[in-house]
Amino acid sequence: MNTIFFHHQPRLVATGSIAGPKESEGIVGNFADKTLKDDTFGESTYEKAECKMLTFAVRKAIENAGLTERDIDLFVSGDLLNQIISASFTARDFDFPFLGVYSACSTMSESFALAGAMIDAGYFKRIVAATGSHFSSAERQYRYPLELGCTRPPQAQWTVTGAGGAVIAAKETTSSPIALTSATFGRVVDYGITDVNNMGAAMAPAASDTVVKHLQDTGKKASDYDLIVTGDLGALGSRLMKDLTWEKGVDIQNNHVDCGEIVYNVIEDEFQGGSGAGCSALVFNSYIVEKMRRGELNRVLFVATGALLSTVSSGQGESIPCIAHAVSFERV
Repeated sequence: MNTIFFHHQPRLVATGSIAGPKESEGIVGNFADKTLKDDTFGESTYEKAECKMLTFAVRKAIENAGLTERDIDLFVSGDLLNQIISASFTARDFDFPFLGVYSACSTMSESFALAGAMIDAGYFKRIVAATGSHFSSAERQYRYPLELGCTRPPQAQWTVTGAGGAVIAAKETTSSPIALTSATFGRVVDYGITDVNNMGAAMAPAASDTVVKHLQDTGKKASDYDLIVTGDLGALGSRLMKDLTWEKGVDIQNNHVDCGEIVYNVIEDEFQGGSGAGCSALVFNSYIVEKMRRGELNRVLFVATGALLSTVSSGQGESIPCIAHAVSFERV
């Protein structure tokens, strides 16, 4: 069994989110705590801007929860940059312990799962889980310098500039109705995709594998969820994931949405849509959580997806292994 059940049902207390200029034009612009007009966020480099965005999301989540730094027992976070520097440098601005994690664009669901498990076990009372990304920092690390002006192929996604985080707490410390009920840890899946511009096709099999395994472990049907939200597949990856899941006997056509599909205003202008650790972190911790608070969504399965590649592995002709972790949220 790949799934753990949170018998004490930790609560999602509050979230914090920040959206870049392009992301602010889409649906999340109406729900993010802060929207940027300048993607440097007043900093001298894009990496510093990414770190500043993540720091904002963490502080805003704590503030929105009505708490202070002293109330937080642990910070769980990671990002896409080498040695997860955005998360590590964010952590140095705070006085609580830090657990650095990495599973590429699935870092948000991994952080949720770990936070929920540690709170459910009684080790901590309040944990902040967060991540983020920046288009310009990711582009020059994984692909080409922006100055080259390389043509983007039609299968490409646009790394989201944004960050999101949440305070997860023990049930007895809050009145929040949004509970974490289970988490399914994904397996590494590799279908042999080598195109670094085709992240959706690479990650779709991992997303499908985790969703099917979650439903098998929990005994639930796909229709038991109001929404099954994947993280970073984009338009093509989302279609592939639906087909792969259907081939395994599970139909998610009517209640699946991908954060990468909805993060931008007009998806045709952004090729396949969004990706990056900040994609699902931003969309979930603004738009999706707000719909749960309003009671428009009662049961959500959040499945962030990650491509576990590096510039070294790609340069050596390696295929792209991928992973997806799932966390179920319910209004109780």
